[in-house]
Amino acid sequence: MTRIQLVMVECLALAATAVTGQTKSPPQQQHPPLSTKAVHAVNPDRGQQVFKQNCSRCHNAPEGFSSGISGTIVRHMRVRANLSEADYEALLRFLNP
Repeated sequence: MTRIQLVMVECLALAATAVTGQTKSPPQQQHPPLSTKAVHAVNPDRGQQVFKQNCSRCHNAPEGFSSGISGTIVRHMRVRANLSEADYEALLRFLNP
């Protein structure tokens, strides 16, 4: 065998190894995470529920705040009430419809 033929055989063997080494795995089912809009559409009163469960013990329902003030209030109270990120966002939507 000449050197070129030997290199060609080695290349074919390497290509065959690469092709046979790849196995087809079944496609994984991935469920996309619900966006906050989807969660809000499923349960539009979630912010009100969060307010009743966590805030109404000490506070009356607000008449209305500017978004900057309510954001600051909710951010500070989030730590004290141990709110999750989803509850935090729902409460912000409730305070600023």
